[in-house]
Amino acid sequence: MRNILVVDDDYHMRVALSEALMKAGYEVRAAEDGRVAMESIKKSACDLVITDVKMPYINGIDLLGRLKKEQCSLPVIVITAYGTVEHAVNAIKEGAFDYIQKPFDTETLYGIVQRALGLDSGKIVCSSKAMKDVLLKAKAVAKTDATVMVMGESGVGKELISRYVHESGQRREMAFVAVNCAALPENLLESELFGYEKGAFTGAGARKPGKFELADKGTILLDEVTEMDLRLQAKLLRVLQEREVEVIGSKHPKKVDVKVIATTNRNLSRLVHEGKFREDLYYRLNVFPIVVPPLRDRREDIPELTSHLLKKYARGTDTRISAEAMEYLMQKGWKGNVRELENAVARACILSDYTVIKPAHLQDPCDESDPATARATDAVGSVREMEMKLILEALKSMSGNRTKAASVLGITSRTLRNKIKEYRDLGVAVP
Repeated sequence: MRNILVVDDDYHMRVALSEALMKAGYEVRAAEDGRVAMESIKKSACDLVITDVKMPYINGIDLLGRLKKEQCSLPVIVITAYGTVEHAVNAIKEGAFDYIQKPFDTETLYGIVQRALGLDSGKIVCSSKAMKDVLLKAKAVAKTDATVMVMGESGVGKELISRYVHESGQRREMAFVAVNCAALPENLLESELFGYEKGAFTGAGARKPGKFELADKGTILLDEVTEMDLRLQAKLLRVLQEREVEVIGSKHPKKVDVKVIATTNRNLSRLVHEGKFREDLYYRLNVFPIVVPPLRDRREDIPELTSHLLKKYARGTDTRISAEAMEYLMQKGWKGNVRELENAVARACILSDYTVIKPAHLQDPCDESDPATARATDAVGSVREMEMKLILEALKSMSGNRTKAASVLGITSRTLRNKIKEYRDLGVAVP
């Protein structure tokens, strides 16, 4: 179970945060200021620190600085009051994973926490020559300020490679800021990237720094950059050419010094030919291309990856994988690449009751086209029964938390909600 340290001198906020995180299945301990937090960490390590900024003795920014010196890989989330933009900017520049602005809702909290905890599983595990060649290229370009384009299918680990570039370079002590260009509509993506001034539009009650500003002196990752609207592509081109951003509502551009890494799972040349991606931007981004091969083309990585994932999801138990199950993994097509493998291992740990993982525990209940899956399903019942068992076990394991259960299952919260309704209509007791 992941251990989170909450640091806040406000008793009520400390309790509220702790209870919300414990409800989500995390192990939580609390400290009333930075001094107590440092003592707590010396006694017992944690996986994540969430800290307020304004506290006596050692404030949140100073605590962040000390933690980064002593445990540079420990992710830290900083909580700032509404409108204190300078705290957010300073926190990111000092190495905070992200910041949360008060007031915030639990879904926002859970989302940032899940992403932050993903960092300590960010080790690149490989033994194949193909992936070792990728790492050599990444390390070489990390020594420069050249723009990098990381290409590959969904789930191959493009963001991990991007982080590797950042952490291997001269900017590693500065911020690494990731933006998912596919997750936001055009208007929101623009303000997310470039920021806005107070009063720039209805609802802009305070100045918001853009991701480029937060990444100043560090690295910005433009994840799935090909999903960006053509108009925004033009603004991005200006940033790359002039090294300055046009903040919404401001008359003066703001200079930025950032290393840019972009990723895509699509064919860039084809998109340019179809007029869906600017040719001039293509050449600006594609200075140093890195292609991450799919898992099916580097199967020798599967045993080591599986061992690494077992440590992550076995919850300290002695869960192991049978020879037959490993053979199943080696033969599977892995259309979803490493992400699909991770979901399979997470599900298998639950289904095996953290004992011995067998082929039946690894099959995807939604994929009846895989012959190996079909054979595994025969051993445990129908696909429908297997699916129900899988979902109920995941909900039970996550103490009824649907967001976490959906994440482990590799499905959307909406799909999980529909399944729960279906089971309840059949009279099945759902946690």
